[in-house]
Amino acid sequence: MTTAYLILKHLHVTCVALSGLGFLLRGGLMLADSPRLQARVLRIAPHVIDTLLLASALSLAALLHQYPFVQGWLTAKVLGLLAYILCGTVALKRGRTKGVRIVFLILALACFAYIVSVALTRNPWGFFLFLA
Repeated sequence: MTTAYLILKHLHVTCVALSGLGFLLRGGLMLADSPRLQARVLRIAPHVIDTLLLASALSLAALLHQYPFVQGWLTAKVLGLLAYILCGTVALKRGRTKGVRIVFLILALACFAYIVSVALTRNPWGFFLFLA
């Protein structure tokens, strides 16, 4: 393994953890109707972290010559990411009622867990492998 690969992988995994923890924090603040949800750092940091996450993912894909729509597990991660983004947007911003936001918060967290499970197993079924 090259140094570039190890650096990119560690950056990617760190950003995944920070992104997930940040989403969980913002979800908790939303549930509590906290005005802290509007804090500048909580509005800017997710964009910085997610940009680094995406950049490291694209760099890893290019470095390893593994691409979505060629590798099934990467395709599953991309589709899971789209579902996560949609659910997260409804959970934190677009949900009209707290009940809707809670449902979509749970769905977004399930999508996040699915994406991580796909990454760990390198199988598009992710944690569904263990349910069969």
